Amino acid sequence: MNHIFAPGCALLLYKPQLAEAAHRFLVSRFGEMEMLLTCCRHTPEVPAETRVINVCPGCDKRYRLDYETPSTISLWEVLTESDGFAFPNYDSQRMTIIDACPTRDQDRIHDAVRTLATKMDIEIVEPAKTRRKSTCCGDVFHGELPREDVVRQMKIKAAEMPVEDIVVYCVSCIKAMFVGERRPRYLLDLLFAEETLPKTFDPDAWHEELDAYIDAHVDYEVAAR
Repeated sequence: MNHIFAPGCALLLYKPQLAEAAHRFLVSRFGEMEMLLTCCRHTPEVPAETRVINVCPGCDKRYRLDYETPSTISLWEVLTESDGFAFPNYDSQRMTIIDACPTRDQDRIHDAVRTLATKMDIEIVEPAKTRRKSTCCGDVFHGELPREDVVRQMKIKAAEMPVEDIVVYCVSCIKAMFVGERRPRYLLDLLFAEETLPKTFDPDAWHEELDAYIDAHVDYEVAAR
């Protein structure tokens, strides 16, 4: 089966160098593959018999439900099955976790994320609302509630988390936890031993930036490696 890597718009905005690093690893694992730059909210013309390796929970959901041709798998699942990745060691640091809304019903992703945490010697302290019972970081309310109410929801969610450091695998969750004045630890940052940065995290500013990027990536576009 052929593979294509879809890093997702949010990651390409947040840290394109992380997308490149993940892509290089996947090439070493599967051989040459393209990096899909078209936003999944449009219609990526992925060839038949191609499996999309995704990073973004939203991409995972759309490739599963909205498109007939490609199959999809998360990067997290791929990494759990890979012997050649150099996992950093976090010396049993205690972290909690937010399970992203678009994959709330996907046990395979919940399991993979926790397996990766174990491989990095992270002690996960589960919140009261976790896995299929997890609640949104607050970002889902953007566009439905006034900005101040969205911020309030983000702070409420952040206050629920049992420890300061929060493993997230959605870029918008990074933003929400910064708004909530907690310490998000983005999973790709953890895997490549990088610091998680706030960058643009005001809800309105972040979605304006993200929407502009999505609108600019309408046509089928790939970066070959």
